[in-house]
Amino acid sequence: MTNLARIHDTNHDVEREALFIHGLRSEIRKTIVGQDELVQRVLIGLLADGHILLEGVPGLAKTLIVKTISQAIDAKFSRLQFTPDLLPADLLGTQIFNQRTNEFSVHKGPIFANLVLADEINRAPAKVQSALLEAMQERQVTIGDQTFPLGDLFFVLATQNPVEQEGTYSLPEAQVDRFMLKVIVSYPEREEERTIMDRMTSGPLSPVRPVVDPAMILRARNIVSDIYVDDKVKEYVLDLILASRNPQDKGMEELQPLIAYGASPRAGIFLISAARANAFLSGRSYVTPEDIKQLAPDVLRHRIIVTYEAEAEEITPDNIVQTILNHVDVP
Repeated sequence: MTNLARIHDTNHDVEREALFIHGLRSEIRKTIVGQDELVQRVLIGLLADGHILLEGVPGLAKTLIVKTISQAIDAKFSRLQFTPDLLPADLLGTQIFNQRTNEFSVHKGPIFANLVLADEINRAPAKVQSALLEAMQERQVTIGDQTFPLGDLFFVLATQNPVEQEGTYSLPEAQVDRFMLKVIVSYPEREEERTIMDRMTSGPLSPVRPVVDPAMILRARNIVSDIYVDDKVKEYVLDLILASRNPQDKGMEELQPLIAYGASPRAGIFLISAARANAFLSGRSYVTPEDIKQLAPDVLRHRIIVTYEAEAEEITPDNIVQTILNHVDVP
């Protein structure tokens, strides 16, 4: 089958399976004002089977967004408030001894859900963070000597306050790398904030109806994985990844002393997957370079480790990603 024929066939599948997106967005807007980019990123994570890390100060509706989406999807939702005294068993579950039967029974923890909100993940101790991120990677949980698989629809959305906030701890880079996207949540615009004030102070919010079921999300994932990615787009992704490791090879010698470590191979895989989901949400059966450019900051910002020199000059990974995007040729 030629590429054009494949795109044509996939296009019909995209049109058919993407119909639920409009209804899902409408339900989300009953509660959420603005934050369109954030909602888009969460939907990308759902469709691309990748987890998301949100960073922003408290009060920006990070928790409300994922709770609203879980209600609209009619999925099992679990919220975990991470605190310094949290234990791995509080997340995964534990074995309980029954004195009458003289046997242990397993009590499953809140990790056994479709959508898991790990709120303020950077307030928890390292063992709890590792337990969550291992479940994300392996899609299974071990309690005692038993191993339990997690569901086909298993999506973790973790939130963290900026590391400058009191009582927070920076996540290790190897753990952060398991998140497909790291999204920075900003303050709303003035008009949006006025709408939020009016909506939140005028009585109960409109109830969110379940308009999507997990089976629809899983079917859509199969279509997303078939969305066409041209070889030139793949080479473009590879150029971006390699430029984050060896910027001097792309004529950006000024970046070399600013980058301690570049993006991992997982970055390229996630960037392609996220771009496919973005194309699906746009009603397309093929990925464009613009999809890559839109998502590159969210995929790369937590995978580029800057040097002390960059920190002294207040140069962030976002600054470096933008420089790379400006210099690498677009196909």
